[in-house]
Amino acid sequence: MTRILLIRHGQTEWNRQEIFRGRADIPLSEEGIRQAQALADRLSDERIAAVYSSPLVRAYATAERVANAHGLQPQPVHPLTDIDYGAWEGHQHQQVEELYPDLYVRWLTKPHLAHPPGGETLAQVRRRATPALDGIAAAHRQAAIVVVSHRVVNKLILCHALGLGNDAFWRIRQDTACLNLLEWTSDRTVVSLLNDTCHLRGLEQDASDF
Repeated sequence: MTRILLIRHGQTEWNRQEIFRGRADIPLSEEGIRQAQALADRLSDERIAAVYSSPLVRAYATAERVANAHGLQPQPVHPLTDIDYGAWEGHQHQQVEELYPDLYVRWLTKPHLAHPPGGETLAQVRRRATPALDGIAAAHRQAAIVVVSHRVVNKLILCHALGLGNDAFWRIRQDTACLNLLEWTSDRTVVSLLNDTCHLRGLEQDASDF
């Protein structure tokens, strides 16, 4: 069995402002840095064999704080990068709703059928992210590893582990700097912990699901 500590990156200013991020390389906010450090402190006593991350800076900076406590360096994995939002990237939700009203409603109600102009579908993200995670896990049998990615990617990985379709996307919550635990074998994956943010108690702001 491989224990996968699946993490969503810490907060950015675009999270707080409810802006579609996607491939934009947005750094952690000051709050996000505190969240990442709180997460690193929580995992400092874990025996971690390796740390993997989306190459985007908000994820990689989160992964670095966890890895530093174990004398490790995060390894970037491009299939774990965030969804490509295409024309939506850099726009607030309200703006996207005004520019693409029907498509925005579809994103909120039938996300598996939504395709942002010039971007990716959930199915495309799932097809690249889940095999990448399986490959990482298979390389670390009987060990614990950290994987840091993004809300969309994490949700789809969790849907896959739970045997759910992409239509269940909004039924899983992933707050900033949250922790999930997956117990992986070649036969199945068991979700033992979901969206845990206990380590963020006492910080100035609550974690955000945006």
